[in-house]
Amino acid sequence: TKKPVSKTTTKTESPAMKKKKEDDDIIELGEDGFDASPPTEEKVAAKSKSAVEDEKKSEEKVMKDEPKKVEQMSKAADDNKEDEDNDKEKNSPPPLGNGGTVDGKYVWTQTLQEVTVNIPLPDNTRGRDLNVVIGKTNLKAGLKAAAPDFIVNAPLTKPIIMDDSFWTVEDNKVLVIILQKVNQMEWWDSVCVGDPTIDVKTIQPESSKLDDLDGETRQSVEKMMFDQRQKAMGMPTSEEQQKFDAIEKFKKAHPEMDFSQAKIS
Repeated sequence: TKKPVSKTTTKTESPAMKKKKEDDDIIELGEDGFDASPPTEEKVAAKSKSAVEDEKKSEEKVMKDEPKKVEQMSKAADDNKEDEDNDKEKNSPPPLGNGGTVDGKYVWTQTLQEVTVNIPLPDNTRGRDLNVVIGKTNLKAGLKAAAPDFIVNAPLTKPIIMDDSFWTVEDNKVLVIILQKVNQMEWWDSVCVGDPTIDVKTIQPESSKLDDLDGETRQSVEKMMFDQRQKAMGMPTSEEQQKFDAIEKFKKAHPEMDFSQAKIS
């Protein structure tokens, strides 16, 4: 009997496969010196991996920059709101009576000399039914029947002249308190500390009230009003303008001097 002869088969590459392998190993260079050979499977895979990594980095950068963009947008919105509020203040009318209202307590008005506080009371209220204490820097007012509670009990925004301040009851239903200011050249933004304030820059005293003032006081008030308007428009105040005029006069009197490097405040 013949024994079977084992055959060993050897896998040989076809000429086409051998040529493809050789072609894959060849790198063609373009005119710019970079690889211009056709893409292989390995190159395509490497390029895909690189694209994925670049996309991942781009996403990470977007995620990192997003909080900054949100913060910038929020800041821009706040700036716009602030500008709108400033424009609104500039265009807002002056407060009625140069004063304001404290809800549930009182209505107040003022001139440069005094502050008037009007507190509504129950009908048929008499002076003896009230407890009113006017201090130099504090005000208390309320019904004795409601003691120890007061309608008003707080420090004043500015000091007053006690001897020239007083109170009275009008029509048996309104407590009127007159507070004489110590400084009669400034406006109050509120009567008591902690109460809602008004914008004193919008106050425009009527000319008829100025006519009631003596010459020196009226001149001072008109100067204060002029300076307030100048500041609101970004223009120099009367004192700043006087200083500027004096400097210009000095420059003209001394043309031989060089003021180009001078810092004048």
